[in-house]
Amino acid sequence: MVKKVLVVDDDHEMLISLKEGLEKYGETFSVLLAGDGHFAVEKLKENPVSLVVTDLKMPHMDGFALLAHIMEQYPDIPVIIITAYSTPKMEQLASEGGAVGYIEKPFMIDNLAQKIMGSLRKESEGGTLHSVSSGMFLQLIEMEQKTCTIRLIDKLSEKQGVLMFKNGEMLDARSNGLQGEAAAHEIFSWDETTISIQNSCSLNKKKIKGDLQAILLEAMRLKDEAGQSETPKIQETDKKVLEEATDSSNSINAIRSLLKNRIGEKSGVEDLYQDSTWDGLIAQITRIGAFFTAGKLKAGYIDRDESNDFILVPREKTLILSVSPKCPRDRIMQVLCE
Repeated sequence: MVKKVLVVDDDHEMLISLKEGLEKYGETFSVLLAGDGHFAVEKLKENPVSLVVTDLKMPHMDGFALLAHIMEQYPDIPVIIITAYSTPKMEQLASEGGAVGYIEKPFMIDNLAQKIMGSLRKESEGGTLHSVSSGMFLQLIEMEQKTCTIRLIDKLSEKQGVLMFKNGEMLDARSNGLQGEAAAHEIFSWDETTISIQNSCSLNKKKIKGDLQAILLEAMRLKDEAGQSETPKIQETDKKVLEEATDSSNSINAIRSLLKNRIGEKSGVEDLYQDSTWDGLIAQITRIGAFFTAGKLKAGYIDRDESNDFILVPREKTLILSVSPKCPRDRIMQVLCE
């Protein structure tokens, strides 16, 4: 997808000249125009902008004020400063304010284009992945404690979003006018995304309170809730998913016999029965697995921190194995999941 570059200058003729001069780079980026900082703020709200090029001297809201706004609200968006008065002090102020570069008037449009493309390349310096589940990939980011900026595009709606991570912790998210957890919930509802990785994060302050796992689960719940309002037969769908995730031909006696043959008398299974009160939890866990493309749920172990634990096996009615905490848990799970 062609990236969008916002050019800000109160000189109308300058804007038109830049737009026309940059048109030949249209396969790499398109140009949006704003006559001052206030218009630029509105453009940023309405469009997924990848880079801003702004003049410093403007009425109403100058380039420094715009730079400060971008660093606060859109810290992942790089800014290139245009100035007619390049001095070491001004360069220092621009750099400290968050600008990634500057260009001095008068300049060749091709030189500006090279600076733009050089900065845009950093958006995907860590690689680009296509048709992936955002939830599964971002859990890997968390586990690897990676510092990065992730840009995502939903293949279905073509909506775009940004997630920022520092040492594996998600700091902020932005998508289609939403920010923070609301944006993260929307992004995590996307099933197939294109993900671009930038191996840096300019944000240091954590703006999202919840941890990644909690936000992922809430996103799944909201998606499921929205699906219920759109599909009255959601309970039938859940039942079908649950039934497809199991082999209903295995009876209680068959599983009891299987464990006895494979593990012996010391399997640690104290009781084995069906309990439909667990069906709702199993259905929810099954949907989580589908959301993360983790495959079908075959069995789950619940550590109750009591005298006995539970192993849940999906069936038309959930099958419960009440087991001793000292049972060969891994072996039992292996047998049940074969």
